[in-house]
Amino acid sequence: MSLIDQLSRKEIWEQFYEYKTSLACPRDVAGRLRSFIDEERYFLVTEKIGNVLSGEDHVFPLPKRSVISKQSSQKKRVVYTYPDDENTVLKLLTYLLIRKYDTLFDDNLFSFRAGRSAQYAVNRILKGPGVFDKYTYKVDVSNYFNSVLVDRLIKELDHILEDDPKLLTFLKALLEEECVIDKSTGREISEQKGIMAGTPLASFYANLYLRDLDHVFFERGIPYFRYSDDIIVLGDSYEEVKVYADEIKAFLYDKGLSVNPSKEELKTPEEGFVFLGFYLNKGRIDVAPASVKKLKQKMRRKMRALERWKSRNRLEGIKAAKAFIRVFNHKLLETTGDNDLSWSHWYFSVINTTQSLHIIDIYAQDCIRYLVSGTHTKSRYNVRYDDLKSLGYQSLVHAYYSYEKELQEK
Repeated sequence: MSLIDQLSRKEIWEQFYEYKTSLACPRDVAGRLRSFIDEERYFLVTEKIGNVLSGEDHVFPLPKRSVISKQSSQKKRVVYTYPDDENTVLKLLTYLLIRKYDTLFDDNLFSFRAGRSAQYAVNRILKGPGVFDKYTYKVDVSNYFNSVLVDRLIKELDHILEDDPKLLTFLKALLEEECVIDKSTGREISEQKGIMAGTPLASFYANLYLRDLDHVFFERGIPYFRYSDDIIVLGDSYEEVKVYADEIKAFLYDKGLSVNPSKEELKTPEEGFVFLGFYLNKGRIDVAPASVKKLKQKMRRKMRALERWKSRNRLEGIKAAKAFIRVFNHKLLETTGDNDLSWSHWYFSVINTTQSLHIIDIYAQDCIRYLVSGTHTKSRYNVRYDDLKSLGYQSLVHAYYSYEKELQEK
């Protein structure tokens, strides 16, 4: 049976619902999915897919193109979104794709695979002999998702999906569609859009497009690891790692891709290395310094925005402080949107020190004290820690120890 046919089966949707709600799925997200299934709205989408398979043009909605600011910077990135119902069906299709074709990928690929958590990835890296005595080269692929050459990807799909012609026809139709809707103007435009960052299927394509690179290093037994566009390789000397770096860059160039030079890092064993937002050095696993910096930048921007809001509306500082606390309790300790893990659980499951969590806590407390007191002078410490807790503040360090205690009690 084609995966396309499974999109119309109620039992498959129920399995998907059970999977989603077994994760840290917010109640509102689960509720929307439940309504979608109960109302059988997926039939309206699968009917459109059927029309695509019949060769009809423009029967599946065009994705909307948006330009958004990248996290913690002024840089922009382009993302694409389908309408909600179509997006939900594409999420199920991606869920099925990832599971059916997982054997295509080697064990050094961690992104968007069932059971491949951050904890799994780090543990897999640490299994290698003498990991902390290695030199490392780490790099990000520049604008990976939207730079993938669609014709090259389709050749891959032609090969691996020959057992499912319906699925192949549908995926090719979406990839070969040249038009998108510009969200800012509402107009239809034509552009090279790659695999469309932000759309569900992009995760599977991102794994597939560079699987040959993964396999080259896997076959040679070289400690190389990839998470989507984030690659790291380890070696016994600077010279050895430099050779691997040149190989990776040459392979990417051949695929029509390039590296982000600002994110290239060649580190000595003494320096340790960063991967997936973690800093690993001599047995210590912590939140990466860059991740801490980004989070502090978000806190600073939110603090300044709330200070302006407080002044503009002549509000008490406590109101601004409570708003700050709500935002970051949600961002750090709760699951947001359709993510499987909260920020805290992503890191808590892996780190073995609270050093960076303590730095973040101190900075957050300072932001809250400023919003309450209106000053950066020593008098801000008149706002005591108990006062912060009474406003709803939750320490990351305390949350981490609670998480560890829960694990021990299970």
